[in-house]
Amino acid sequence: MSIHVIGVVGLVLVFVIGTLRPVNIGALALIATFLVGTLVAHETVDELLAGFPPDLFVLLVGVTYLFGLAAVNGTLEWLIDRAVGLLGDRPALVPWMIFFFSAVPTMAGALGPAGVAMLAPLCLRLGARYGIDRRMAALMVMHGSCLGNFSPLNGLAIIVRQSAEANGLEVSATELFFGNAAYNIGLAVVIYLLFGGRTLLRERGQRLSEATGTLGSGDVPDRLPGLATDAPVPGGVGTSDVTLHGGMGAGGAAVERTGSVSTALPRLDAERTPLRVDQVITMLIILGVAVGALVFDLEIGFLALIGAALLHLAFPGRVANADRRIVWSVVLLICGVVTYVGALQRYGTIDVIGNGIAGLGAPLLTAFLLCLVGAFTSAFASSAGLIAVLIPLAAPFLARGEVGATAMIVALAISATVVDSTPFSSVGALTLANAPEEEQPTLFRTMLAWGISMAVTAPMLTWLIFILPNS
Repeated sequence: MSIHVIGVVGLVLVFVIGTLRPVNIGALALIATFLVGTLVAHETVDELLAGFPPDLFVLLVGVTYLFGLAAVNGTLEWLIDRAVGLLGDRPALVPWMIFFFSAVPTMAGALGPAGVAMLAPLCLRLGARYGIDRRMAALMVMHGSCLGNFSPLNGLAIIVRQSAEANGLEVSATELFFGNAAYNIGLAVVIYLLFGGRTLLRERGQRLSEATGTLGSGDVPDRLPGLATDAPVPGGVGTSDVTLHGGMGAGGAAVERTGSVSTALPRLDAERTPLRVDQVITMLIILGVAVGALVFDLEIGFLALIGAALLHLAFPGRVANADRRIVWSVVLLICGVVTYVGALQRYGTIDVIGNGIAGLGAPLLTAFLLCLVGAFTSAFASSAGLIAVLIPLAAPFLARGEVGATAMIVALAISATVVDSTPFSSVGALTLANAPEEEQPTLFRTMLAWGISMAVTAPMLTWLIFILPNS
């Protein structure tokens, strides 16, 4: 049997077994790497581990360590309290604030992982404070980051332009940016409607109408009218149709939605606690890491690790046991799967599939299948690296003029990046790692299902929207 068939079957088995049984998928992927590599490819151990992603390992460990410290010493809660003061009683706007806020770093030139590493901890906790469905907040962070991927300042846009020019193709930077941005805004609307946005809007209207008859214009409520109970809730959170069981709410309260969206809202009259010295230094370190990564393009994983270690050394009493916040289960999951997919790329499995598609001779079918391969492969690999491979692969039939070059490249770019919402991409892994540990299995399944749906629908929709009208 061909090594390519064995490799693909092994990948399928890893996910099936890991889904049906409580075994870490990353551990299964490493075992599959060893078995296929030694028994079929006859590789040494050093060759087997060639696909292990050390940069991703350091990124996940460093970022979760640093923000674990910031959570333990109360810095993140202080920042969230200030954000709550600005937003007030507007939970329906919070997901959109998260979405567009997450787009700022990538539009300014940062790659997705760098921006998400800084924003995911804050955005997810802000969503929890307002009772926003954790799945909605996570997906808004990831697709907000995707919105700015092909800004003229972003590295992905530069890769696309350079790859196209090297193969004698012209691509419109304007169409690339706005096509990708519009597609991700459309996805954000779907996310908002699927994960409770309509309920947030409806409950906002109900609260306003009920408050009109009971409060004066200058009053601030201690409790929200129309909730299941009229008693104040500790931590400044009111709840309706909620089971106290799962994700983190304000003040450490756990909130899990069961059939309806939580209406947990922060109290607007909460006491503002002053900043301590260790919290000021924590914010300065986080700011320094952000500037180093986003402005000077330094490795964010090592910057975060250095900052976390210095903070732990300086204030051991304030951040006791914070190193336990490093999410080793997610690190194992992501690094294991990426190692196995790296082996498949090393064996040429991806190239065999891509070259077979490119040689079909039917331009429209070839265009669709290339987008499909790009989407599924990018879900487990580097989007930037894959785009640089897909464009040369598509160049021969694009040169015939039967399919518009810009339309094809826009479709490829979108298909290869919207799947960053899977938990196996750097962006997805960072988002998953910043969710509360007890919610990670549920969020993992949601992100996996959503990512697979992106891999299926993005090639189809981009083919219909961009490629077909330009063929």
